[in-house]
Amino acid sequence: MPALSPEGESMDRKLTLSIAVWLLAVTVCCAVWAGPPARAKAVIQIWMWGGPSQLDTFDPKPDAGYDYCGPLNKPIQTNVPGIQIGELLPLLAQQADKYSIIRSMTHGVNGHETAAYMVQTGRKPGGALVYPSVGAVVSLFKGYDQGYTSLIPPYIVLTRTQGRFSEAGFLGPSCKPFATGGNPNAGRFEVEGIIAPGISDERQRGRRNLLHTLDTLGNSMPAEPEFALLNTTEEKAYDLILGEASKLFDLAQEPAELRDRYGRNTFGQSCLMARRLVEAGVPYVTINYGGWDTHKQHFQIMRRKLPEMDKGMATLLEDLADRDLLDTTIVWWGGEFGRGPRVDWEPPWNGGRSHYGQCFTHVVAGGGFQGGKVVGASNATGEQVAERPVSVQDLIGSIYELMGIDPDAPLPNPRGEDIKVLPSSEESGIQTEGRLHEIM
Repeated sequence: MPALSPEGESMDRKLTLSIAVWLLAVTVCCAVWAGPPARAKAVIQIWMWGGPSQLDTFDPKPDAGYDYCGPLNKPIQTNVPGIQIGELLPLLAQQADKYSIIRSMTHGVNGHETAAYMVQTGRKPGGALVYPSVGAVVSLFKGYDQGYTSLIPPYIVLTRTQGRFSEAGFLGPSCKPFATGGNPNAGRFEVEGIIAPGISDERQRGRRNLLHTLDTLGNSMPAEPEFALLNTTEEKAYDLILGEASKLFDLAQEPAELRDRYGRNTFGQSCLMARRLVEAGVPYVTINYGGWDTHKQHFQIMRRKLPEMDKGMATLLEDLADRDLLDTTIVWWGGEFGRGPRVDWEPPWNGGRSHYGQCFTHVVAGGGFQGGKVVGASNATGEQVAERPVSVQDLIGSIYELMGIDPDAPLPNPRGEDIKVLPSSEESGIQTEGRLHEIM
């Protein structure tokens, strides 16, 4: 083989260097699209449908006076020095080392539909496309196309969808949440499509046997591809109805004492069900917890609702920690906004709180979020952000990062547009101070 000329050697070196640079670029790009290393495997979202009051829960203002605090003016110390929360949350006060409180959430929107859309998607409403919720995005990146194999769908809602918009957005039916329906606190949790009301397992088996007896065409041609596919589909369906998957929804398998600790009510048993689901590998569970749109008789409702919430949520945190699940499970508490800090005493409200998106509170725990911390602060009356404003984009981006989902990854969409998991602040028009790395 003839020796290369100096010019040939130079071209050879340049080509080798170009190939090396290209390979490095490909490696870097693959690493970027693969997403950051995942610290969390699942999210349990406690969706406070209607908007919970920040002053009566995790941002008490006892010095603001009766027009702000009403009768709930005696906050309690938590097990973390310097952090106080509402007086009706004594059990959560003893779990404060497990969660962090974000007291400076803000988006300025006071309508249920628009605020819920922003908090669920990280985007402003409007435009031709309906964007997917966090649960749908997690379902896309952690679901069936990414190695998830369970018969239980990867995105579960207990017990009904939020109802303000289509949670799947433009990602379509494959990322739609499975809403269980039913009531986990009932004698039998009748999950829609899995547990038939009034039909025992024995009767279901009898019906299946009768179906096989009557299916003379299928029995005569078992090797036909169409019938083979039908048989496979039937097997999966009955695995859901009668197999291990259906047992997952049977809360009677849990000790009665543990069920009592969670609370014998829909929310408490939903928290227990959520723990069972993430323990089984489901990556996203939403507990749709209604009853917080308290325009009237707010304090009477709080005396009923807050002890229920306290019991269920505190036991969930403790139970996850006891089972070594909290380190890999994000618990995200919050609603579409908070409630008005100033109480509406006049008729017809008679002590109510209005919608309030200017400054409100969310809580995060587990999955890489530190516990025992407070992010940001509101002013003396809870009406304005005083320190470190946190946008929903900051919070959602932090959750994605901990789940190993790259917020800059592309989202498939029907228009074929260059759409990222989360938009930049320039694209969205939402001001952001960055992700919550101070508690990650």
